[in-house]
Amino acid sequence: MDADIIIIGSGMGGASLAYGLAASGKSVLILERGDRLPDSPEARDAEAIFGRSHFKPDERWLDQEGNEFHPGNYYLVGGNTKFYGAVTLRYRAEDFHPLKHLEGTTPGWPFGYEELEPWYGRAEALYQVRGALGHDPTEPPHSTPYPYPPVPDEPSVADLARRLRAQGLRVGPTPLAVDIDAWLKRAPTTWDAFPDTTGAKKDAETVLNQALAHPNVRLRTGARVTRLLAENGRVTGVQVGGEILRAPVVCLCAGAVQSTVLLLESGLANSSDQVGRNFMNHNISAVIAYSPFRRNTTVYEKTIGFNDWYLRGGPGDMPLGNVQMLGRITGPIMAAEAGLPRWFAGHFADHTMHMMTMSEDLPQPDSRVLWQNGRIVLQWRRSNFRAHQILTERLKTALRKAGWPLVLSKTYEKKLPSHQCGTLRMGENPATSVVTPDLKAHDLENLYVVDASVLPTSAAVNPSLTIAALALRAAAHIGAL
Repeated sequence: MDADIIIIGSGMGGASLAYGLAASGKSVLILERGDRLPDSPEARDAEAIFGRSHFKPDERWLDQEGNEFHPGNYYLVGGNTKFYGAVTLRYRAEDFHPLKHLEGTTPGWPFGYEELEPWYGRAEALYQVRGALGHDPTEPPHSTPYPYPPVPDEPSVADLARRLRAQGLRVGPTPLAVDIDAWLKRAPTTWDAFPDTTGAKKDAETVLNQALAHPNVRLRTGARVTRLLAENGRVTGVQVGGEILRAPVVCLCAGAVQSTVLLLESGLANSSDQVGRNFMNHNISAVIAYSPFRRNTTVYEKTIGFNDWYLRGGPGDMPLGNVQMLGRITGPIMAAEAGLPRWFAGHFADHTMHMMTMSEDLPQPDSRVLWQNGRIVLQWRRSNFRAHQILTERLKTALRKAGWPLVLSKTYEKKLPSHQCGTLRMGENPATSVVTPDLKAHDLENLYVVDASVLPTSAAVNPSLTIAALALRAAAHIGAL
């Protein structure tokens, strides 16, 4: 045997799982297809990141019409968290139960919020989350406080928060996994969509490094897994190139798309015909508020949000979603993203505030990931979009009332991985789910899936903390085997 436990992937799920298993004494081997991201001038260069796509892998997927697109998923130690916005919100307690929306009702989870609550607290401590309680009436119960106080609001953000609160909105700090002082020492930029190369942003690599401090945990980079081998209801081998690695327990943590593709390519865990189905990707829109009389003096910006319309407020008092800030959009970013002349983009960026709306995407069997002729095919069928449009218009109205006369919005396209999840969902019933509530594959005795693919619902908040909490919970179960 090559290890007691093989983990495939080092993103939020894989890294948190490795950390949770490190103290068990079991030998753990993490296989990561990418490499560590070294520091470089491009790491804080907006033109390189947004204009030249310096860090994006050269990969093309197909959509349901057969058109190619560049998906923007990253294959690195730490996975997509290397570029994440570090927002670490808990799902609301109501998200774990069937919840009626304008376009359907969510299926709920096989357990309630109270089951995951202690693991949320441990995940917040592990990722050194900065936050505060007491301002958000939708916040679920916490048995532990946030380990650090919130990242400070810059003056322009504090002014925006005051103006929104004057309308009765309960604006407060967004929980963030970033050491802002350490981050700014490298360069005065936001962290959202910028890669972490110093450890200041608490991404999956920073947690993986803690796991690797244990002698029983090893990382192998450049190790792309192409197939899982199985016999008699057990995974018997993990193929990496021409090599077969073996372990009594295998944990698949490659993300909602790549974990699905590996199972489809291997022909495993799909007696239910659910592998790849119920793909979800949040409905997200950037909302940009402009005033020629207000100058945005921020560096990082992404510190406030509110959930007044998260559980109610839509037609029939139905849920709409979450509102939070984008990271600071500068002239070079706006020029690259919107195709504007640099001189105008600079003026516009410095006189705008940058927010976003996020609404739940409901699971649908025909929204799915396929593996056809050696190509990834993403058939994303966006749902609940009317609620998202209403939420976006609500925010635009609030921003105009707050003193920004021109407010524009743009909905994210499929090429942006907006919290992909749901393709290998958990559940009690093996006919309608792929893994058990303990994240073990229904069809295989020694295969676990620990990443965003197992989420039965997308909720309307960033899933990173939920994935980490699930991984720590799974580690306690797997470590006791």
